[in-house]
Order: sequence, then structure tokens, then C-alpha cells
Amino acid sequence: MPPPPHQKPENVLKRAHELIGVNQAPAALTLLHEHITSKRSRNVPITSLEPVMLLLVELSVEQKKGKLAKDALYQYKNIAQNTNVGTIELVLKKFIELAAEKVTAAQQKADEVQSSIEATTTSDNVEDLEASETPESILLATVSGEQSRDRTDRAIVTPWLKFLWEAYRTVLDILRNNARLELLYQSTAMQAFDFCLKYTRKTEFRRLCELLRNHVQTAAKYSAQMHAINLSDPDTLQRHLETRFQQLNVAVELELWQEAFRSVEDIHTLLNLSKRPPKNIMMANYYEKLTRIFLVGENYLFHAAAWSRYYNLLRQSAAIVAAGGKKSENPPTSEADLQKAATFVVLSALSIPVISTSRSRGAMVDFDEARKNKNSRLTHLLGMSQAPTRALLFRDALSKSLIRRCRPEIRDLYNILEVDFHPLSICKKISPILAKIGADEEMQKYIIPLQQVILTRLFQQLSQVYETVDLDFVESLAQFPEPFQVTRATIEKFIMNGNKKGDLAIRMDHATGVLSFDADVFSSAKAAHAGSSAGSAESETGSVQRLQSTPSQIVRSQLTRVAEVLYTTCQYIDPKFNEARIQARDAAFARAKAGAEKEHLEILARKEIIQKRKDKASEAQAARDKENARKKMVQEQLLQQAEAARLAEEQKLREAKRLANEREQIKRKEVESMLKDMKLEDLAGEDLDTLDSNKIRMIKLQQLEREKNTVAEKLRITGKRLDHLERAFRKEEAKKLPEDYAKQRERDLKAYELTKAQTLKEAEEKHKADVEIKHRLSRLMPFYESFRSNLHERRRDEFEKRRRDADRELEKMINARKKEYRDRKIREKREREEKERALREAEERAAREKEEEERRKEAKKEEMARIKEEREKEREKAREAQARQQQREEEAMARRKAEKAADTAPIRREIPPVEAPSAAGPPRIALAGNRPSWREREAAKAAGGAPPEPAAAAPPPARAPPVERTDSNERPPAAGGPPRLALAGKTGGSSWREREAARAAGGGAPIPERPAPQGRVSSGRGGAPIEREGSGRGEPAKDGATPEPLKASGAPGKYVPKWRRDNA
Repeated sequence: MPPPPHQKPENVLKRAHELIGVNQAPAALTLLHEHITSKRSRNVPITSLEPVMLLLVELSVEQKKGKLAKDALYQYKNIAQNTNVGTIELVLKKFIELAAEKVTAAQQKADEVQSSIEATTTSDNVEDLEASETPESILLATVSGEQSRDRTDRAIVTPWLKFLWEAYRTVLDILRNNARLELLYQSTAMQAFDFCLKYTRKTEFRRLCELLRNHVQTAAKYSAQMHAINLSDPDTLQRHLETRFQQLNVAVELELWQEAFRSVEDIHTLLNLSKRPPKNIMMANYYEKLTRIFLVGENYLFHAAAWSRYYNLLRQSAAIVAAGGKKSENPPTSEADLQKAATFVVLSALSIPVISTSRSRGAMVDFDEARKNKNSRLTHLLGMSQAPTRALLFRDALSKSLIRRCRPEIRDLYNILEVDFHPLSICKKISPILAKIGADEEMQKYIIPLQQVILTRLFQQLSQVYETVDLDFVESLAQFPEPFQVTRATIEKFIMNGNKKGDLAIRMDHATGVLSFDADVFSSAKAAHAGSSAGSAESETGSVQRLQSTPSQIVRSQLTRVAEVLYTTCQYIDPKFNEARIQARDAAFARAKAGAEKEHLEILARKEIIQKRKDKASEAQAARDKENARKKMVQEQLLQQAEAARLAEEQKLREAKRLANEREQIKRKEVESMLKDMKLEDLAGEDLDTLDSNKIRMIKLQQLEREKNTVAEKLRITGKRLDHLERAFRKEEAKKLPEDYAKQRERDLKAYELTKAQTLKEAEEKHKADVEIKHRLSRLMPFYESFRSNLHERRRDEFEKRRRDADRELEKMINARKKEYRDRKIREKREREEKERALREAEERAAREKEEEERRKEAKKEEMARIKEEREKEREKAREAQARQQQREEEAMARRKAEKAADTAPIRREIPPVEAPSAAGPPRIALAGNRPSWREREAAKAAGGAPPEPAAAAPPPARAPPVERTDSNERPPAAGGPPRLALAGKTGGSSWREREAARAAGGGAPIPERPAPQGRVSSGRGGAPIEREGSGRGEPAKDGATPEPLKASGAPGKYVPKWRRDNA
């Protein structure tokens, strides 16, 4: 069936409104979708398609037809992206707005339903006030596990939320990697983030982030396409950065920390690509979100580093604002903000555990390498040149006077932990500070890591004062305010972890409850564990204040102290020692002075080399710019060619459209004539462009169907009326049914009692009769038994006889079956042998046939070889004859050349008189060397005479001089036709036309033939002139004898094919 004719957008829109008016919105949506996705719609003006697309979007949203809307939007984007981008933005914004409105309406409807449910369950409608819940509600809550609000949202709101999410995905897919639609793409991504945040859609947010990453990768991969986004463009990159920062904010709000970290990596990648420095307010947000991510991940070291970077950015922003920079591009930098940032920098640095609390694998190389790679990545994310450490962070804080700027309690905490030495009162002094920190919600998160640092400092300071200490005493020292108290098990676990990491050297005796600090002079707490650096956050030369050196430190520094003392002693005792030093210093000065000029020249040469390299680099850059300009020009030329091709294609499409319009007009006239023929007056208001013969027939069928439906509806109404009448009868009947039932019950009881009495009477009579029969038959039993035994005795012999007969018959049948089996086996063997013999004979016959075929092929090959050899011989003879003929011709040509050379004087040849022709045959040319032909010889033999002797060979006449051409006017005037040329060899005799003219004028008398020229000789056969007289070509011989048929002479001559020879 051919496709329906294309319609105009105005007609399609009108038809869709008509379908909507008769409550056929699905049909209208299908009509609009088919029109948009049609190939012919690509040439329709955008202004005509835009209303169709807007109506399609409205209908698809109302009916939740996301797939249809997606297909139509893709097609519409392909149509309009090269001509009008604004209409694409309008349609997509309308699509998103309608979907969002539907979600809002669904939310309001869910609220109304929930409020009505709650209103129906109030105390006014509860029958039992003590029963707070009905059994139905308890059972439903047990099965579903959801509250009524969740069920209501899932039934009403969730479908529209899903539709809105699909709408966002569709729009983002349509707008991706298109520079013209980039602004709408970014705004749609922002709206999608707000959607995920508003409705707490964590799964959809992860998918959205992954979708945006894929789009960026696709844009980088297909950056050479037309209208593709360019990530090197600062504006484009800035918009992507803003989108990623919004993504980071939403991820933090939704507490999706892994997705937030991926967003941070995306931002860092885009920052590296950007040639424009990012705004300070964006970087402040970046570092602030990093602090939250690292804090959730319990990475306190990089958390403190992120706070340090945030504080440095605030200081820079304050300086920029003070210098007159824009406040909108910088974060707020009041004194309170700086103090808060400084406080968190110091507090986070203090919270870095000295002993790592993470699970370590000891000194495994792969773990250390993975940790190093991870730290390197995080360092790059923070924009730092080297990985941060606890000591570096404190050194940076001291250099920037952060200790004086932070809050007083944090300053006191720093002094207690990093400056003062008081092992017996460290926890007592810190407890009030921890209480203040715990009262602040933002600082409360640092309590647990601070406890680890406090315990570390406690044990480090106790190890310098005591060799052994009671565990109960340590527990009394480690007292923290409620609810931050630590237990004894926590302290023991901390000690074990410190020993494992190598940061502590403590032995625990559980029997006595005593802690022993390692005092071995040859042991090192840091060197005791090969992988101690994997768990410790503080180097051996940490910030712990020490009262005295431990014995192990004394042993390790003994040689160093001896060397220092000996060096000092040598300076005082041996004056030559100082002289040698002074001489070495003077020599160094002299070498420096002598090499100053050389060094200066080397610096100048180096400067010149650097300048040359700069020149080369600038030249290379200029060459690259030139090459880029050339490529750009080539690309512009290609674009111009593509534009020209597009214009030509548009011209072609316009021509095709014109032809299509003409066809449409013709089809319209045909439809009008068909309507007149079918007398369909109801279609006067229909659009004739949408009608064809099939549709008209369909409309006619629909009209008949409507009439049929009208009749069916009338029948239905009649049946319904009958049903109502029957129902009324039954209602009246129901009022009299109880009375009728009572009467029927009485009749049934009477019938039952009567039947019961009759059945009992019949059973009693039957029992009496059966008992009487039993008594009569019992007297006959002895006779029956004796008769039965006698009968068995008589029939036993007959049974035995029959059994023997049956055995014999069975044996006979068994023998017959055995014989049949043997015969069958013999027959099968014989048949098998016959088949084998037939198979052998067939194989032998096939072999013989194959041999015969091979012999026939050999014979055929020999015959072909013989025929080929004969043909080769014949061709060889033909070549020899041709060679002889060619030799004769060459000799004749040589003689002619010699005769031409001898004849020098031109003469006029006289035409001899024409002799009368002979009666039989044509005149014979008298040639030199002429001999009688074979016909003449045969005729002479038949007459009984000797064959005629050949005429005496006359000497060849001398070569006449060249004939002088005469004037063409010398021809006799009687001759008709054009003037005749006097050519050599044509001087004697007249032509056939002259002879025919003379015969006609003289009454049919023959004209005498002109004599043959005498100068012609044979072609090398004896040199005699050729006599053509009596050749017998079709005429009788001179003596009247009939010539014999032609026979082969056998002499060498022209080659005659074999089939001609055979036929002859």
C-alpha cells in the first residue's frame, strides 16, 4: 500500500485539534508524530512546524508518551539546528516546563489525597477509641512496610517524577556537543541538579553525573565536527566549571561523598584545561567542599591542607578587595570569616593523628606505592607542589600568624599539645577546651581525632619521665569530659596500635597491670618496625618537648658529639689546623677571582644561546600560527563548498517540492471527482489534501459502521428496558417468596414422611423373605458339597489329558519357531551375499566403463593430433604455394621495371581494326605464349584428332613507348557518356556500352571485338602470351563438342579446402 500523501502543517494542526475536540487525543498525537518524523517535513518552513511541535509536546506530556516525544524532538532538532536555533530552545523549554508542572500538580494531588485519608481516620469516625489501629492497617503495614504517605507518593507522584527525569535526560542528549545550544544545555543541567536535590533522587543524580562526564568525553572526541563545542574556549570552559561546581554542591548536600570526589576530579581537570584563571569565589567553594569530603573520609591530613588552602585564598581575596577588586568575584573576607578560617586551620592540623588509626599492612611495597599514588592525586587536587605533612602545616600556620588570629581556646589547645610539657595534667588542662569544642556543632567532629593526638602526647611525655607506670594511673590521667570519656579497652587498643606502627615502644603486663617503656640503649622506637613510616604522621624529630635524651638517643648521638668536641679541640690546640683552613679559603677566593671573567663570558654566551633558542621558538610558533591559519582557511573553503552544495540541494528540493505541489493539485481534483461520484455530501468540510481513494472508501465504511452502531445502540436500549422490566417483576416476586417457601416446605415434609414409612415397610418384608429362603437352602448344602467333589474327581483325568496335549502342542510350536528363525537367518545371509556380489559386479562394471572411457579419450586425442598434423601439412603446402606465387609476382614486377626503363620516347599507338568475333564464345585475346586450353585438348581427343599444337612462341614485342594522352575531345561524337580517356592498354576496341549502342542502331548485328593487346605476357609460366581463345567459360567449343565436367588437374595451385575436395 503506498504511503499517505504529505499534508501541510496547518492542515495537520487543524486535524489534531478536531481529534482533540472529540476526545481522541492519542490519535491526534500519533498524527502529529507521523508528520514530524516524515522525511517530507524536512523541507517545510520552521515557522509552520513550530505550532505542530508545541502541540505534540503538550499531548505527549499529558499522555506520558516519552518515547514519541523523544523521537519527534530529535527529528525537529535535525531540521531546525541549521536555520533557527531559537525554536529548538522554545520547544525544549516548553517540554521541561510542562513535565515540571505535572510533577507539581501530582504532588498537590498526593497532599490532598493524604489529607483526605487522615481526615477519614480522625476520632469522629473511630468506633473504638482504645483501638488506635484497625486490623487491616496493621496487616497492611506488616506486609508492605510503608506508611500511607509513601504509598500515596508511589502511586501518584513517582510516575511523574520518572517522566520528568526521562525528560531531562532526553533534553540533555539532544543538546549535547552543540555550541549553538550550549547555554540551554547548561541551564537544563542546572535544573536537573535542582530536581535531584528537591526530591532527594540520589540514584538519578549519580546517573546524571555519569551522563555529563560522557558528554564531555564525546565533545573532546568529536571536536572537529561542525558546531561542536570547543573546550579551549574560555567562555565554554567557564560554563562547564559552573555546572561542575553546582554538581559538587548538590553532591555534598545529598551526602554522596564518592560522587562529590569525582566531581572534584572533574573540576580539577577542567581547571587544568582552562587558560583563564578561575574566580576566587569558585575556588573558595571548591576548597570548602574538599574540606567536607576529606572530613567524611577521615583523611584529616588533607582535610587540614584543604583548610589551609581555603584560608590562603581568603587572604588573597581580602587583599584584592582592598586593592579595589570586584567583590562579586571574591568570597566574603570579613575579620570574623578570617578568624573562623584560621581557627579551623589550626584545629584541623591539631586533629591530624600522630599515630595513624587506619588498618595498615605493615611494610608491604604495594601498599606503600598505592598510598603514595593516592597522596599524589590528592596533592594535585589541592594544587600543592608537594604532599602536606603535619609539621609543614604547623610551620605554615606559624609563618602566617594563624595562632594569634584563631580563637583563644584553640590557641591554648595548640600550646598544650605542641609547646608545653606536662604529662600529669595534659588531659586536665584540655578537658575545658574539649567541652567548648563539643558545644560547637561544626567543631564537634574533631573530638575523636583530638583524643588520639592527646593520648599520643600523653604516652610520649610519660615515656620520658617514667620507665614503668601503672595502667590504672594512666587511666586516671586520661580523663575527658562527658560524653567524650575513653574506656580502658580504648587505651589498650591505642597502645597496641602504636606499637604496631612503631611510634610507641610499650610493653603491657596484664597480670600486674603495668606499662613498661622501652629503655634499651640499642633499640629505637622508630627503627623497630620497618614499615613505621606507613602509619606515623610525625617524624622522629617531632614537636614533642623532651626533658632529657633517652639512653637510645645518647647511644645513637655518641659519635656525633665526639666528632664535634674533637673538632673544637683541634681548633684550639693545633694552630696549623686553622692555617690549613685559612689557606683553603684564600685559594678558593683566588680561584673564584680568576674564574670570574670566564664565568662572565660563559654567562654572556649562555645568554646568547638562550636568545637564539627564543628566536627559534618564536619562528616555530610563527610557523605553527601560519599552518593553523592555512588549515583554518582550508576549513573555511570546505565550509563554503558545503554551503554551496547545501544551496544546490535546497534548490533541488524546492524544484521537487514544486513538482510535488503539482501532483497534489492533480490528486485533489481526482479526489473531488471521486467524492462527486460516491455522493458523499458529509465530507464537504474535510481537508481534501488528506484524502485519497482508500481513505474515501474508509470514510464510506465508517459511515456505514456508524449507522450499524446506531441500530445496535437502539437494540441495546431496548434490551436494557426489558432488563429493567424483568428486574421490577422479580422485586415484586421477592415479596411473595417467603409464603410460597413455607407452603412448599410443608408439602415436602409430608412427601418425605410418606416415602420413609413406605421404604421401611418394604425393607422389613424383604428381610423376612430372605430369611425364609436361607432356611430352605441350608438343607441342600450337604448334597451340593458331595456333588461338587464327585464332579471334580470325574474331570481330573480329562484335565490331565488336555494338559499333556497342550504341552505337546507347545513343544511343536517351539520347534516350528526355531526352524523359522534358522530359515530366516539363512535367507538373510543369502540376501546379504547377493547384495555384496551385486555391489562387486557394479564396481567392476564401473571400472570397465572407466577404462573404456579413458581408451576413447586416448583415441580421440590421437585422432585430434592426426587431424592437427594434416592441417599443419596443408597449411605448409599453402604457404609454399603462396611463396612461389609471390616470387613470380616479384619477377614480373622486376621485368616490368626493366621494360619501363628501356622505353624512353613516347609514341601514339594506332588502334588496330576490330576483327569480327567468332560465332562461339567471346573473342580470345591473342597473348604471347598462348596454348590450347584443356577444354580444347579434350575436344580434340573426342574428335579423334591430335590435340592442337600450341602456336609458335613469338618473340615478345618490344615495349612500346609510353602512350601519350590525347585530348578527351578526340573521342568520336557518336559515343555517348562522358569523354573517354586514352589509357595504356585501352587503345584498341570499344566498350560494351558502344557495342550495345551499335547493335541497337544496326538492327542487332554484333559489334566486332577489338583485338587484345599484344604486350601482355603470362605471369612467369614460360613467358608466352596468354591465349584466352577457346577457354570454354560458359560457351560451347569451337567445333561444337560439349565440354566435359571440370576435373582436378592435380597440379599445384590455389589451396582447396578438404570439404570442397570431398564434394568434388
